[in-house]
Amino acid sequence: MFSLAASLCTAISSFNNQTDQIALFAFKNSITEDPLGALSSWNNSVNVCQWSGVQCGNRHQRVVELDLRFQRLAGSISPSIGNLSFLRSIYLQDNRFRAFGSLSKLTSLSLFSNNLHGTIPTSFGNLSLLERLSLGTNNLEGTIPESIGHLTNLQYLGIGVNEISGTVPPSLDNISTLTDLVIPSNQLTGSLPPDIGFTLSSLRIISTGGNQFTGRFPTSFSNASGMRILDLSESGLFGPIPVDIGRRMTDLRWLNFGDNNLGTGVAGDTSFVDSLTNCTSLQILGLYSNGFGGVLPNSFKNLSTQLRLLEAGGNQFVGNIPAGLSNFVNLVDLGLEQNFLSGSIPFSIGKLQKLQELSLGRNRLSGSIPESISNLTQLFPLNLEDNNLTGSFPQSLEYIRGLQIFNLSHNNLAGPVPKTIAFFSSLSSINLAHNSFNGSLPLEIGTLNNLEELDISNNDLSGEVPSTLGSCLRLEHLLLGSNLFHGSIPSSFGALKGLVDMDLSHNNLSGTIPADLETLPFLEKLNLSFNNLEGNVPTKGAFTNTSVISIVGNRNLCGGVPELHLPTCAIQESNKNNRLGSKVIIIIVTLGVCLVVILLFVAIYWKRKPRKVSSPSPLREGFFRVSYDELLKATGGFSSTNLLGAGSFGSVYKGMLHKDDKPVAVKVFNLDKLGASKSFIAECETLRRMRHRNLLKIITACSSINFEGSDFKALVFKFMPNGNLESWLHPSEDTTMKLNLTQRLNIAIDVVSALEYLHHHCETPIVHCDLKPSNVLLDEDMIAHVGDFGLAKFLTINLSNPINRQTNSIAIKGSIGYVAPEYGMGASASKQGDIYSGILLLEILIGKRPTDEIFKDGLSLHSFCKMALPDRVMEIADSCLLIPEDNLNDQTNRNRNAEIEECMKIKMRECLISLVRIGVACSTEAPSERMGLSEVVMELNAIKQVFLGGGIHGERRIRIQLASQGTSNNV
Repeated sequence: MFSLAASLCTAISSFNNQTDQIALFAFKNSITEDPLGALSSWNNSVNVCQWSGVQCGNRHQRVVELDLRFQRLAGSISPSIGNLSFLRSIYLQDNRFRAFGSLSKLTSLSLFSNNLHGTIPTSFGNLSLLERLSLGTNNLEGTIPESIGHLTNLQYLGIGVNEISGTVPPSLDNISTLTDLVIPSNQLTGSLPPDIGFTLSSLRIISTGGNQFTGRFPTSFSNASGMRILDLSESGLFGPIPVDIGRRMTDLRWLNFGDNNLGTGVAGDTSFVDSLTNCTSLQILGLYSNGFGGVLPNSFKNLSTQLRLLEAGGNQFVGNIPAGLSNFVNLVDLGLEQNFLSGSIPFSIGKLQKLQELSLGRNRLSGSIPESISNLTQLFPLNLEDNNLTGSFPQSLEYIRGLQIFNLSHNNLAGPVPKTIAFFSSLSSINLAHNSFNGSLPLEIGTLNNLEELDISNNDLSGEVPSTLGSCLRLEHLLLGSNLFHGSIPSSFGALKGLVDMDLSHNNLSGTIPADLETLPFLEKLNLSFNNLEGNVPTKGAFTNTSVISIVGNRNLCGGVPELHLPTCAIQESNKNNRLGSKVIIIIVTLGVCLVVILLFVAIYWKRKPRKVSSPSPLREGFFRVSYDELLKATGGFSSTNLLGAGSFGSVYKGMLHKDDKPVAVKVFNLDKLGASKSFIAECETLRRMRHRNLLKIITACSSINFEGSDFKALVFKFMPNGNLESWLHPSEDTTMKLNLTQRLNIAIDVVSALEYLHHHCETPIVHCDLKPSNVLLDEDMIAHVGDFGLAKFLTINLSNPINRQTNSIAIKGSIGYVAPEYGMGASASKQGDIYSGILLLEILIGKRPTDEIFKDGLSLHSFCKMALPDRVMEIADSCLLIPEDNLNDQTNRNRNAEIEECMKIKMRECLISLVRIGVACSTEAPSERMGLSEVVMELNAIKQVFLGGGIHGERRIRIQLASQGTSNNV
């Protein structure tokens, strides 16, 4: 009987297990896209409890959890899920589902970040056991059902970033267990329940930003003593704020009242700040755009020293900036812009050494910029525009090497722009407009390879416009108007292919308009008016659209398109000139014959004379010549002490050329190796056609004879003081070289940017064919430069079969582990082959070479990473990435607030998952399935923006994402 009972129980369990299997098969059949193969294990040959993303209970072997997060699944969610009678949790966030059916018996339902449409089913009110409901970041519409109020066990409700309208239903007052209410970025109207702080006294998180509420600020919030995050930004609320708002919120971490109507513009608006001194854990304080008036209260200096972000811009504050703000030594973001603040910038601001963003623009500040600002070495935007600041260009800024946005416009600054501006290699925007800067614009400004915007208009700058600006290939806005520049417009501006807006008006420029400006494909505005330009106006490109260009005030211009109504350019055709031209031709021909005879004698002489060392540059025009003897001396006789490394075709030495007394790297080719000479020629041919900040800069080349009479070939590059990426990813045991995630992300973007340039912005597309860590060099600012073009190929387009074809017949080679698999089967070089370098991205993140000994028996770096997605990514990531970002070696920083650290870990995890996905998508075996390069560039920059997003707006986006995913315990 016992045996029969056991068999019967097994049969019943098997039957019920089979019921779950049928339900999941129905779910699988409703999926239309599964790009990562998340459901590949869902078949009859495997027990349902062993399917990917499925978890069963130990006792009944029934499905209790379904976790398919971040799998890029698309389709609808089958109602058959409702037949999983033991299901307790379902996690489907970050997919692309379009609809869902009836679900039951759940305690946790997470459908965050899908493509869900329709309304929130009223039947959700029947899920009486539900504790967490996350529907954020979808396309849901309609109202919040009253039936949600029946979920008396609900703790977390997240429906942010949808199209939900209507009011907050009064039935929510019934959910006394609710701790997290996350409803931002919808179209909710009406007012917040005035008694919400009493009826929902357990609230820890409330986020309502980005809705269309009206009404007064609920005074009942003062009763919510357990509040940790209170975000009412952009909620249409009116003040005043209760003066005791923070009296009981002793655990408050995040307080954001930004972009409401809580102030009246008079003193007393911010009297509530006094009560915030009880919030000893406060880290985020947003008061921006409210119309608060009066002086900044003295009680500010008594707020928590853990404060990381203080945004109070867009108000009507008057008086001085309180010196007590220097107490906030952990402050990362300080925004006081768009107020009526006066006085000078406090010298004590230099104590905020963790500050990354400083915005004091659009006030009435005076005096000079304090020297102490040089202590803020982590700043990347510095906005001091539209004040009354005086003095000269602050020399102390040269210590802030990571500065990216620099705005001093609309002040009273004077003096020259120093050459040290070249120190800011990360600058993307410089705005010095509407000051009194004088002197010439230094040539060194052309070294700012990241520069996207330069506005120095309305100053007293003179001299010639630096032709070196043509090296700033990322420039989009070049505004030099209303100065005293003279000379001609540099023809090098034709290299600025990304230029959108150029203003050279109201100067003293002369000469002709360079025809190269016709080739600028994105130019939308060109202002050359009120100069002394002359000659023919180009007729192509932007010059065909008279609404784009302005050339008035140049009396000697002619030609151009008819719409410009300029006079026709005169053509000299007189007989006198013709006769004179004939005489000139006769003279030239006579001299030419004489020159040919002389050259013949010289050639015979040199043929008989013993060969001497010569050093023509195979790179041709634009590169100075260097001899074998000079390179021998520069490298100490190619001494082993100067040896930087060795490769397939030669060795690289560090040297010092006396031409400019700067270190260089000399790549000497070993011509005894088969293919070395062809590699030298291929690399010369490739390098002379390229110009990009993320490509290794070639200085010159030498093709000569050594002292033994043998051929000698070498390339001379800019020296990269931080070596190659290989030495950082796989350092020796006796070094402390480590790369954090931010640095690795920047390096990946640099490499991809270089590839995008080679593939899409060269006159003839180029494929590298040998991307690996040793070919990625790092300069003094850890900016990556791709080098070694010995295997590079030029591509042409076959019109009858428009796919990439190589024009070079040299056999495809590459490095084992990095070379695209199709090359091993005889395929031609292609852009898709370079995209396979996603394997390099995986190595950057994982810290393992594709040739590592663990990759055998069919396991590769690609499959290793693919199997880890998404849950095990943190397990396989390079251990260096798990060290806190702010200071890799600071062991005393381990006692940081646990919740903030947890928040950063979540942020890092999501970033790593996204990056590993890109690496996997780029390194698939089939070339046609690899991710497009343009998409890779866009995705990487988007990841960087989210991971490094500064300011209140970047923080807000991260907050919404985290809160909507249910990270209610994290700030």
